Amino acid sequence: MTSTPPATEPHDPPPDAAFEARRVDVEVDEGKRLRNGIVSLVVLVILVGGLLFAVPGLRDVADRLTDVQPGWIALAVVLEVLSCAGYVLVFRQVFYRVPAILAIRVALSEMAFGAVLPVGGAGGIAVGAWVAKAKGGSLRRFMERSAVLFLITSGVNAATLALAGLLVGAGVLHAPHHVTLGLIPGLIGTGGLALFWFLPSLAARFAPGEDAGRAGRAVRWLRTTAAVVQEAKEEIRHPTWRLLGALAYLWCDIAMLWVCFRAFGEAPPVGALTLAFIIGYLGNVVPVPGGIGALDGGLTAALVLYGADPASAAAAVIVYHAIVLWIPTLLGTIAFLRLRPTIAEPVVLGPERRPR
Repeated sequence: MTSTPPATEPHDPPPDAAFEARRVDVEVDEGKRLRNGIVSLVVLVILVGGLLFAVPGLRDVADRLTDVQPGWIALAVVLEVLSCAGYVLVFRQVFYRVPAILAIRVALSEMAFGAVLPVGGAGGIAVGAWVAKAKGGSLRRFMERSAVLFLITSGVNAATLALAGLLVGAGVLHAPHHVTLGLIPGLIGTGGLALFWFLPSLAARFAPGEDAGRAGRAVRWLRTTAAVVQEAKEEIRHPTWRLLGALAYLWCDIAMLWVCFRAFGEAPPVGALTLAFIIGYLGNVVPVPGGIGALDGGLTAALVLYGADPASAAAAVIVYHAIVLWIPTLLGTIAFLRLRPTIAEPVVLGPERRPR
């Protein structure tokens, strides 16, 4: 997230009446996108709720939902708030030059748009790009730093997959089929981390910077990706305490799913739950508003694969998804409403981080 570009970058032309009109139109469009997304979510939730109580095969799940223990649900809500706070912290780690209040509002707004729009995370990045452009910042730089943020949070996912899988494979944590459902996912996560960690070195060796104008598309993509990976590695090598937010962002969500199981009775073992959570979340790539149906199906299937009771898994996932959907949406909507009136206000960026 940037504001006034550095002296080495060309400044945008001063706003005129036409520019102001376009800015207002974009602001209205962003508000409509968020509102329409929330309306779509409400309609989908009503439809899914009706199916649960109308379809005979799903009534076991509906019966489980009526037996939920409120105390556990309250704890789940607290954990989701902590997860949102974790995202805000890691956002501030990456966009370290942005003033704190603006960074918090943008981060929460990104979470709301990412939750309600069918394009998923791209919806969150879009609202951040809108703020960066409206503030006169470098859109390219914003996208680069957003990619760094994505790599850091994805790296935590891969590292958690690797750790849980290897521990299950070694028998320290429990899950059915230690090798197939434990060791193999752990090795995949480890391999993915190693590939991206060494990508800048591979790019320097096989795609050197000479003759950039004549480089093919694949070579240019490799160089660009390697540059973003290198920036992410610098954040990891020179962390602040805010980098812990990347851990809280994921681990509080996993803990929240465990709590949702406990709201109905017993929860699966930690190793099985963690691996099922990360693998099941792949269903969220389907472009459905809020991931309704896609995330629920992916998580439930993965939990059943890792030994959970189908009815308990479905009930826990429904409660989990409701919380993980509406808490970021409510917090982000409030943040967006506070952000919109300030969109034309100038911003003074903090200093560049000194080398350590």
